[in-house]
Amino acid sequence: MCGIVGYIGKKEVAPILIEGLQKLEYRGYDSAGVAIYSDNDVVVRKYKGRLSVLEEHLNKEKIPGTLGIGHTRWATHGEPNDINAHPHTNYAGDIAVVHNGIIENYVKIREWLIKEGKVFETEVDTEVIAHLIDYYYEDDLVEAVQKSVRRMEGAYAIGVISKKNPDKLVAVRKDSPLVVGIGNGENFIASDIPALLKHTRNVYFLNDGEMAVLDENNITLLNEFGHKIEREVFEVTWDIEAAEKGGYEYFMLKEIYEQPKAIKETLSPRVDKENHIVLDDIKLTKEDLEKINKVMIVACGTAYHAGLVGRYAIEKFAKIPVETDVASEFRYRDPFVDENTLFIAISQSGETADTLAALREAKAKGARVMAVTNVVGSRISREADDVFYTWAGPEIAVASTKAYTTQLIAMYLIALNMGIKKGTISKEKYNTVLNELKALPQKAEKLLENKQLIQELADKQFNNQNVFYIGRGIDDHVGREGSLKLKEISYIHSEAIAAGELKHGTIALIEEGTLVVALATQDHLYDKMLSNIQEVRARGAYVIAVAKEGNEEAEKAADVVIYIPDTIDELTPVLSVIPLQVFAYYVAVARGTDVDKPKNLAKSVTVE
Repeated sequence: MCGIVGYIGKKEVAPILIEGLQKLEYRGYDSAGVAIYSDNDVVVRKYKGRLSVLEEHLNKEKIPGTLGIGHTRWATHGEPNDINAHPHTNYAGDIAVVHNGIIENYVKIREWLIKEGKVFETEVDTEVIAHLIDYYYEDDLVEAVQKSVRRMEGAYAIGVISKKNPDKLVAVRKDSPLVVGIGNGENFIASDIPALLKHTRNVYFLNDGEMAVLDENNITLLNEFGHKIEREVFEVTWDIEAAEKGGYEYFMLKEIYEQPKAIKETLSPRVDKENHIVLDDIKLTKEDLEKINKVMIVACGTAYHAGLVGRYAIEKFAKIPVETDVASEFRYRDPFVDENTLFIAISQSGETADTLAALREAKAKGARVMAVTNVVGSRISREADDVFYTWAGPEIAVASTKAYTTQLIAMYLIALNMGIKKGTISKEKYNTVLNELKALPQKAEKLLENKQLIQELADKQFNNQNVFYIGRGIDDHVGREGSLKLKEISYIHSEAIAAGELKHGTIALIEEGTLVVALATQDHLYDKMLSNIQEVRARGAYVIAVAKEGNEEAEKAADVVIYIPDTIDELTPVLSVIPLQVFAYYVAVARGTDVDKPKNLAKSVTVE
């Protein structure tokens, strides 16, 4: 979850490293550092705190050099402080390493290296890498890194420079993302594409166990055995402006407002003029579907919440039983998966460690694996049998918004495609749902035009210490996502519960002034939800309801009602989540938190 950048070329490296790290700060921001080859030495500067602290020091010191590596950290080993910040070096300080991931056997390696006379300054796993490379170093940095990674277990993306080989930048990946940027007289490494876009649109994606050796003019890719490999160049087609704030105070708000466009761009290419769904290269035939007796949807966090709605859609339209599981739990319960299982992995980044591990386990048991992800070339997309890309564009804010709504669109299209091929949904119903899907971008845009009420509510409610989200059916799933958004960026304790479960414990926590957000968008459950709203209000709760336009009865039950444009029950999650996102955003702003970079969190969870 840390961010890595590296450069070798003819330009001054310090500004390039800082610019790259600025684009990666969403991956970690409790400390930052650089290592620069300067005046025949490796100069390391690293500081606790946001990247701006490092930038301020480098602006004053002006370290010359054209080779360097940089890092912005999300702490996994050791507290966030100057000494634990990356880069880390060997004792002599002539080898520097930046690292994203966790070396699982670092304690064993560390103890062995201490016996070999190596002296450590920290307890973090990354320092082990630097000393290990030093141990194996003779006169070739590439060979030393190759020998070192053979001893390392766990997940890692690393960048290495050495005073003894000042013409090389070496990078290796295993289960953590790493991209190689192809320049003209200069080359780059980075954890993610936005860090490279100012300089190049041509990149290589490294696979597990692969190494990249960079100099000014060449990039050599090696497999785990040290043999040269060829790799197709990937051209990035989206604009650099897509990764900039564009006048918004925070990326999160910008990405909330990008949802109408993202929904349209995910939906439109997949539906032709005759209302046929075209799922890119996914070839799920009627015969394939007849063999599938179970679908498993596995994901983490926001993607898991999208999976819950996906379960509802597949069971509703395709009539196939679906299990939805949290990826970190899936792997440890010996799930029943076989060749008749369709396994769907949902991940915004396509690099989520637990989801990737679950995918591999399912594939090993014979399941057909489908990935729903936003990132072309990501590890999950490459290992899946089928891929559905959500065309959401880059999502920088840690709290996911447009990735969620486009994941919902993906799941609806997959479910409808299954249903029409199996004959489990009528053509009339199929067309009704598709036509309503096509109307969602415009309805989402209309919803975002009316933010004033939500902002006013946030300004009045931001001091709450406990908030409850209630709903029934798919409203319960959306409530979970709304609750997650609020807690992760405002730090308010928030939880979501199925409204019918209130009397089984949770209602004991409702007291005078408790904020309850009630979703009441399902027509067939509307009356029951009004009863639940009255239930909590009778205990003193202040209730904000979310309902469809035209359902004014909610005003008699709730204190305030936020209306969403009318649509069919099945598709309300795409709209009802938007006011919850906006509410969470303005509550966080009112509380003075850093909306894009909430404490203790990072965007892409690439470690378990």
